[in-house]
Amino acid sequence: MHQTPSLTYAGAGVIPAGGPLSGLLGWVNRTLSFRQDLGAPALGIGHYANVLRIGDNLGLAISTDSVGSKVLVAELLGKYDTLGIDCIAMNANDVLCVGAEPIALVDYIAVQEARADVLEQLGRGLYEGARQANITIPGGELAQLPEVVQGAHPGTGLDLVGTCVGIGALDRLIVGQDLTPGDVVLGLESSGIHSNGLTLARKVLFDTAGYRPDEHLQEFGRTVGEELLEPTRIYVRPVWQMLAERIPIHGLYHITGDGLLNLARGENAVGFDLEWLPEPQPIFDVIRRRGGISAPEMYRVFNMGVGFCLVLPETAVGDAQRVAAAHGLTAHVLGITIADTRRRVWLRPVGLVGEGEVFAPLDAV
Repeated sequence: MHQTPSLTYAGAGVIPAGGPLSGLLGWVNRTLSFRQDLGAPALGIGHYANVLRIGDNLGLAISTDSVGSKVLVAELLGKYDTLGIDCIAMNANDVLCVGAEPIALVDYIAVQEARADVLEQLGRGLYEGARQANITIPGGELAQLPEVVQGAHPGTGLDLVGTCVGIGALDRLIVGQDLTPGDVVLGLESSGIHSNGLTLARKVLFDTAGYRPDEHLQEFGRTVGEELLEPTRIYVRPVWQMLAERIPIHGLYHITGDGLLNLARGENAVGFDLEWLPEPQPIFDVIRRRGGISAPEMYRVFNMGVGFCLVLPETAVGDAQRVAAAHGLTAHVLGITIADTRRRVWLRPVGLVGEGEVFAPLDAV
């Protein structure tokens, strides 16, 4: 019997950035020495955010990201009021990951055609995201670029990008420098697919499975498009409260592209042995089944139900769980860090181990 080949992220049209990115980074890295003292980067490139020295042990964290191809789903449905939440989330959550408090974001909106109703919906979402993250939006830019920006339908082309800044003490930055074998990994659940892997998700759901964006699916209890537009969860308030209470957190990880492989981004070389994972939301199982996607590819591309992780000493777990619960979140104990210079991520419940940029079955290692 003929078997349909398994879909992959690359097969959906997303090319790994490693090769093409090297030339760009070669030049960008040379700029890091241009500023000395005031404005000098405190970190190298590759963290969730960088931090600029602005004096008196004070650092300005900065990060930028877009909503990605999630905008195409919004265009198909004509529903734009949650994209701003995603924009805030993708940036503010990243700034949080170096131990800084997000304070402001500026947005860049590029449109094929400036339409008042669409811009109003975008503004509504940006407001709601800013409220959840406790930040301001003190400025931004709107560009109408009909020859550059194309969309799902004529005139609907849109891109939404944000740059977020935060404040943090230079001697309290968190970049995994204190990770120690025996630390506990806590996972905060995602709200669903968030804003990563949408190219593969759209390929599976709309092209392979043939679902319409406005088609109601029993597994979701709503339309396919509405499920894909579920906003990215913003973790700023609970995690910043933990930091403000001086809970000794050794690592903060926004689980975005590359899934739980993000855990290996800390400075200290440790492995992560995860013995429990939450049940992923139905969206992930539908994508897996309808696309024939392998488990290693699913866990490499998507968050699979875990949107943010904290790594901390066992003695601090109770305090972190208390704060999370006060914000309506459960901080699940996923596993522990282990001595492993290869920085592998073990997902015992699903029989996978990750290293570098891929997951593989445990029995293949």
